[in-house]
Amino acid sequence: MISIENVSKSFVLHNQGSAEISVMQGASLQVAPGECVSLVGVSGAGKSTLMRMIYGNYLTASGRIMVGDVDVASAAPREIIQLRRRTLGYVSQFLRVVPRVSTLDVVAEPLLATGTERGVAITQAETLLTRLNIPERLWALSPTTFSGGEQQRVNIARGFAFPYPALLLDEPTASLDPTNRATVLAMIAEAKARGAAIIGIFHDHAARDEICDHQFDVTAFTPGLAA
Repeated sequence: MISIENVSKSFVLHNQGSAEISVMQGASLQVAPGECVSLVGVSGAGKSTLMRMIYGNYLTASGRIMVGDVDVASAAPREIIQLRRRTLGYVSQFLRVVPRVSTLDVVAEPLLATGTERGVAITQAETLLTRLNIPERLWALSPTTFSGGEQQRVNIARGFAFPYPALLLDEPTASLDPTNRATVLAMIAEAKARGAAIIGIFHDHAARDEICDHQFDVTAFTPGLAA
């Protein structure tokens, strides 16, 4: 479902004489449906950089990133938008939403974007918010006013609202208490069971060991860090 082939990445520092810094060379990874792979490596090795390339936020210098039948590395912007709508979900560390939009609408939006009837989308949003222990009295409010842990749970609810065939998870258990952490791990396990291919970054090593099938050491493809 996710196939990364010989991917490289560099950054050009335009304010420092256009110096070019190579941050990844020749990374290759395969993630099958129903599999969860954790990106590991020292800080600065390129875990988040690889995640952003898979999602299409960063361009690659070379290589292919296949998500389903779309090569993210060469896809047009409209193809990336469509991929994110129906195929590739992303739970980031930070909730980014338009102010004054209710929490219910924030969570339901991925479903509404695919043409799901509004009543069905709202019901699914309510189910997820209940499961993640967001009090009903907060559902009509913007999540921008919530605590960090509450925002993270809204972010997770939004990311799991639509049954994406592929998922990217960046620290999904960060800022969570034990009860909600267990709920999120159960949701990830359910996504695996329905066949989602998942790539995650987990600094929570116990969570990583519980839910991930394999680890991928990004350091092996980081210039200056690779053995």
